Amino acid sequence: MTVLLLEDEYPAAERLQRLLLQAAPEAQVLAVLDTVAGALAWLATHAAPDLILSDIQLADGLSLEIWEQAVVPSPVIFTTAFDAYAIRAFQAHSVAYLLKPVKLAELQAAIAKCHAMRDIWLNEELRMRNEALKVGPNNPANASFFIPHSSLSIERMLEALRPYKTRFLVRQGEQLLPLPVADAAWFLSRNETVTLVATDGRRFVLDYTLEQLEGLLDPARFFRLNRQLIAQLPAVRRLHPHFGGKLLVELHPAPAEEILVSREKAPALKAWLEG
Repeated sequence: MTVLLLEDEYPAAERLQRLLLQAAPEAQVLAVLDTVAGALAWLATHAAPDLILSDIQLADGLSLEIWEQAVVPSPVIFTTAFDAYAIRAFQAHSVAYLLKPVKLAELQAAIAKCHAMRDIWLNEELRMRNEALKVGPNNPANASFFIPHSSLSIERMLEALRPYKTRFLVRQGEQLLPLPVADAAWFLSRNETVTLVATDGRRFVLDYTLEQLEGLLDPARFFRLNRQLIAQLPAVRRLHPHFGGKLLVELHPAPAEEILVSREKAPALKAWLEG
């Protein structure tokens, strides 16, 4: 995930970069800019990043002026000490509006929403491409058909911003049962199948990927330990130091294999557990 960081205070920029790497270790900060003019110049000469993390007030004005002067398809997470610009921020592809000092859990939730919106955009673009191809394969317009992110329906964008999920409809034999999210201990992905393991040990196969679940679950209650597993807070019983700075996580109910957290992600896990 490529990120453009807009912040005019050096200490705040440093702190946001540290938080960002805890929330999304795969993130790559392409540039740190402190002015509206600098951001407009950079965006005019570079491909749009996957995400923009921006303070509202920059050295030469409000960052919101960027979206009023240019078409920028990237989703944005705004950070600010003020809450007076929320409506204008929403009009600028805003995924979240975080008040300073930004908390790790809030940033993680905002990035999860960013991923969810990206999936919706890509699926919508693919759907519309397929629809266009049905009109006729010999239509020259079809060869260059493209939907800019800004043209997507507001309903689909709001779908990505819906409240966190409160229950799942799971299958038990021939029946479908509503299972409260609070009853989910952890989610495991194996062989492209995601299994929900309940606090009482029951197992249910879900029609979600872990990436989709990250955008649906409250990050204050759920944490992605590694590529295969998301756990709810009460399911994490103990942490054990492991070779190479990794952490061995003891869960209940206990999975069939060891659950390890990477050295890079260990600080974020500890911060999440401390609240």
